[in-house]
Amino acid sequence: MSGSFDVAQALDGGVCKRDRAWAFIRSFAAAWGEPLVDGGSLTAELARAAATFGCSLPAALHEFYALAGTRPDLVSNQDPLLLPHEMFVHDECGGVLVFRSENQGCAVWGVRLADLDQEDPPVLVQTQHGWVPFMDRVSLACVELVLSEALFGDEGRLYNACELPADLLGKVPEHFQHVPLPDYPMWTGPEDSPVRWFSAQGKLLRQDGLGVHSWLHARGRTRADLDAICATIPGPWSLGYTDSMSSEPLPF
Repeated sequence: MSGSFDVAQALDGGVCKRDRAWAFIRSFAAAWGEPLVDGGSLTAELARAAATFGCSLPAALHEFYALAGTRPDLVSNQDPLLLPHEMFVHDECGGVLVFRSENQGCAVWGVRLADLDQEDPPVLVQTQHGWVPFMDRVSLACVELVLSEALFGDEGRLYNACELPADLLGKVPEHFQHVPLPDYPMWTGPEDSPVRWFSAQGKLLRQDGLGVHSWLHARGRTRADLDAICATIPGPWSLGYTDSMSSEPLPF
């Protein structure tokens, strides 16, 4: 069952409502790891955080924390979802409630305080060039978060990455299906933007930038899936293409 899961097929038609986002995350978790189960609620912690900030948190944030906030394998492998007590308000853009941070603090994601009264408000990301729109809705940003964290899950044993030369740019959309998520900016800058996702059964790819030397990140559900990606896109894979891949450091 898990090997047959295709992200693009599961998201066919896009994410028009946030309940579809949560349903996808449940399906993805069950196929790529362990099913989500009720329990481990962060309701009390979220209430304390809201009281600290003197404002209500959007319904979509509440729902996502309740769904996956206690599952580090889904939200905390690389650029983690902040725990409720770790949230903070950045004073730019009239104030931004930050709920996610790049692992070295080089970028943060959040919702403008002025938008907190919306159930599923837009998300901004602080890039090296300032704050820019990230996703139109928190629920979309949460789907992206789970997919991005999945890339670096399993301690990187099923991950690889390469810089795409010109002759390989067309192979990604040729062999893998485009995941119907909106294009969005990579926090490192315009040269690595926009970000697009591709998939096949048991295979997940993220392309940062569309031109020559854009980065392609790949994750397989199994080692055989990852090997198949590397064979299909015969690029200069950073971690090599050997049985010792699990012992190599991540390039980022």
